[in-house]
Amino acid sequence: MSGRARRMTLPSINGRKDPIHKPATKPVSDPAHGAAFIFIHGLGDDAEGLENVADQFQKNNKLSWMHWVIPNAIDDRDVGMTAWYRPTPLKPFASSRPELEDPEDEEGLLKSLAYVESLIDACVRKGIPPNRIVLGGFSQGCALSLLTDLTSKRFSGRLAGIVGLCGYLPLAEGMRLQQLRATAELPPTHGDVPVFLARGEKDMLIPKRIWNQTLKGLDALGLNDPEVHEYEGAGHTIHGPMMKDMCDFLQRVVPALED
Repeated sequence: MSGRARRMTLPSINGRKDPIHKPATKPVSDPAHGAAFIFIHGLGDDAEGLENVADQFQKNNKLSWMHWVIPNAIDDRDVGMTAWYRPTPLKPFASSRPELEDPEDEEGLLKSLAYVESLIDACVRKGIPPNRIVLGGFSQGCALSLLTDLTSKRFSGRLAGIVGLCGYLPLAEGMRLQQLRATAELPPTHGDVPVFLARGEKDMLIPKRIWNQTLKGLDALGLNDPEVHEYEGAGHTIHGPMMKDMCDFLQRVVPALED
């Protein structure tokens, strides 16, 4: 079977809507010269909520060699909406009684992480190597992308880049991320995977304290030079300037290759 004939066969799981796959508008003959962007939505949303971003890129002939894979979270009855994991309050001020706070949903995070790994596997089976695959997302999708890149035994430090929009680093307090890396037999500090982080300055759902905690947590793990953008007047949303900067980042980390 030639590289061109390989199909993108994404996982289909009972109880979860299948991902949206938007093939490259100008496919390359060698899949290894293509690219993929796994783009993960936020709490209460679905893949269709991010499909417009992919449509705008493709209609404007941006990254025409890149596949878009936009997965769906499950409809969580306990949460009452679609969710990658059970959310916990992200407060602008630290609690005076942290022992009384609800713990983060590590089990849900790691279950979703395993699903994300299966999406990366599907891209690899298509012939796209990990260093031509970008993982990113909005809000919860950002959190899940960062966690996958930092703690996945098979893919940590191997991807082309990470995109985090209006999100945060989960499990950032204490040493839990370091423990997860040790369990996965990963080195204490992260490698050189480029990271793009963007946030609206008026984002009330991801307070400045949580944003600063994210940057500090990434630095502690050796990821000390992310590309960071904050947009004046913007809230918890994807807007034009953010998309332009994300496009520039994607073109740098998965540039067009001679076919």
